[in-house]
Amino acid sequence: MLQVRPTCIFHLHYSQHSLLVGAVVSSPSAPANLHLLPGQYTSTASPQILHDVLTASSSSLSPSAGFNVSSSVTLPLNLQLQPGLATFTETLYSGRTAFAGLPSSPVGNTSTPLNAGSITLSPGVWAAVKAGTNRFVLWDSIPDLSQLPISATTALSLSDLESNACSPPCSGSGVCTAAGTCQCPQGFTGSSCESCATGFFGPHCQSCPSNCTRCDDGINGSGLCLLPITKNAPSSCNCLNGLCGSDGQCACNPGFTKADNGTACAKCSPGFFLTSDGNCQGNADGVVRLVCQLACVSCADGSGQCTQCQSGFSLNNADHTKCNPPQQVTGSGTVCPDGSFSNGNSCQLCDSTCQTCKGSTSNDCTLCASNLYSVNGTCVTTNTDGICTGTNLIADNNKHECDSCPAKCTSCKIPNFNVASIVSQLQCTGCLPGFFLSKGQCVPKCPDGTFVSPNDDLTCTACDSSCGTCAGSSTFCLSCSGGQLASGGKCVQSCPENAFQSSGSCLPCHPDCATCSGGNFNQCSSCSSDRPVPVNGRCLPTCAKSQFFDTTTSSCQSCDSSCSSCSGAGPSNCLACSDANSVLRSGSCTSANCASNSTVVPGLGVCLSDLVFVPQGSQTSNLPPLPTITGLNNPTNVTVVRQPLTWWEILLMVLGCVFIFVAILWLCRRRAKKRRAKETAKFAAKRHLEPKRTWKQRLVRFGERLFGHRKTPTKRSHSEYEAERVEIFKIIAAEEARKRSDVSK
Repeated sequence: MLQVRPTCIFHLHYSQHSLLVGAVVSSPSAPANLHLLPGQYTSTASPQILHDVLTASSSSLSPSAGFNVSSSVTLPLNLQLQPGLATFTETLYSGRTAFAGLPSSPVGNTSTPLNAGSITLSPGVWAAVKAGTNRFVLWDSIPDLSQLPISATTALSLSDLESNACSPPCSGSGVCTAAGTCQCPQGFTGSSCESCATGFFGPHCQSCPSNCTRCDDGINGSGLCLLPITKNAPSSCNCLNGLCGSDGQCACNPGFTKADNGTACAKCSPGFFLTSDGNCQGNADGVVRLVCQLACVSCADGSGQCTQCQSGFSLNNADHTKCNPPQQVTGSGTVCPDGSFSNGNSCQLCDSTCQTCKGSTSNDCTLCASNLYSVNGTCVTTNTDGICTGTNLIADNNKHECDSCPAKCTSCKIPNFNVASIVSQLQCTGCLPGFFLSKGQCVPKCPDGTFVSPNDDLTCTACDSSCGTCAGSSTFCLSCSGGQLASGGKCVQSCPENAFQSSGSCLPCHPDCATCSGGNFNQCSSCSSDRPVPVNGRCLPTCAKSQFFDTTTSSCQSCDSSCSSCSGAGPSNCLACSDANSVLRSGSCTSANCASNSTVVPGLGVCLSDLVFVPQGSQTSNLPPLPTITGLNNPTNVTVVRQPLTWWEILLMVLGCVFIFVAILWLCRRRAKKRRAKETAKFAAKRHLEPKRTWKQRLVRFGERLFGHRKTPTKRSHSEYEAERVEIFKIIAAEEARKRSDVSK
């Protein structure tokens, strides 16, 4: 990061202009206020007056716009512009000032007039500026915008302001933060904010319609609703083949009941059987059956074969799906014909609703009369659609009874029903939520070439003949027939310039690209003017700082060596200077030649002498003489004040001294003891007082030393023990004699 050398300027009453970059520090005890330019200030700052003001407890700071520091002085003081751009209405960072931080969202194609005489940029931030049709990038502070290599009459506008801390750079939808991460607006995702999150679509990653479960999402998507939200879906109340009510309870379709695992409407009711396609129906003998045959109490799943017949009925040997009614025979052995039953003595007519019966009432029918159908033991009529009167069931001419509709149908019919109609002609007229009506069947999605009608959100309607597939309307094509391509809902011969071909459709390029070979942000073929720099398939907003974008070659070219940044080739297109002793003049870097032995202020590109005006007195001048400021020319004298020791520091020092003393005393006593023992042993050896060892003892001791064992205590007899005591007394006596001899000497 560029560090600005800390510099202070004294506020006098004769300033040529009001300098606004940095901060003003003041103290009641100081002879003048000090203006601090950007940089770091510590307690060793010179001259002495600066040190005194910075370290004074009563000092206060007044920062200019964009310098977010506390009003109180805390050292070290880092006085830096926040990430962003500060503008000044006058040159040399004076006049009215304003600050613009890094944007929180992409600025897009907008631009803001840059009505300023000078600007400052924080380190690591660049600003894209437009001058008419030309675009150039500023990386450094400019003390005088009129010195840029553009016409003085050309108005400037700010089109972008970004941090260059992100690697790789963010996409056009992301914002690079000063911390070096891409901040994504709502709806965008990816490390560079290059994609739309699930449920968002288009170049701005808008949210899919609220009434959609699934839409054509993604940054190349159209947002078209592909699957509307299903209200009261069976899954919302753990229901498989039924409708969820407002109370959360499931109302099963006829023929279904609660399964053993707790799922509602997932098991066939008694009298129905389940087939492999999930319907409670059967295919025995090729005839579609929704219920077991008449008089069959229960039948097997898959085959429909009856496993239990009603009382009095018997299983048909030829067709195990059927149950035979009991034969009506009188006491005399006469077999009663159809339409009659035996009352014991004779045959009696059945009720008019019965073709065969076992009793005299309408509830005793074993087979209903023509055009009547059995439901719950009663024979009922039908309407012209074959729907049994008073029910939601459909009539089956083969079984002479009322059957349920297929599993996913809430209602059904057989158009133009008559005695010759068969169940295979059945058509669904209503479906469970989440299913759609296509050619009389309830399907989970509309087949290709059809779309869900927006009129009822139920019926699959045919697309226009030009479309292979469509959505939303019959003419909004998702794919086309005849080799054409779908583009924006229409069929075209070729894709437009800002789109690419994919699976028979034209999809829009990534918003970073002008043209592309694919939908990703790294598949650009050409770039727009706002992101003109092509790099490895991407379009970036700017070249490196020491480069400019050459529109003739569509590539980045190096600036002249005199420029740290530039708008074009050669030494006359500089935007800032690479030499620390040069300043910008009409696009060229020239020697600064600063007055009063001053230098160019790093990071500001201007001589320090240009930032202040010292009035020169004359005979005709009414200006009072300049005040004398104490400490202006004195180097900082930093006085080091010793701090008194705390109680625990003193205690540690005392304990340390005591420990050292005890350790030294212990070492001295140990050394003296060793010396005395050595002298005694030497005296005993000289007098031959050491008891002699046998050759066996010497051999044992040699082995102990060789293998590192401790000395084995020797067992002695009483006489040996007494002899050793005598020897010890002799050694003691010899030691006392040696001491007396030493004393006499």
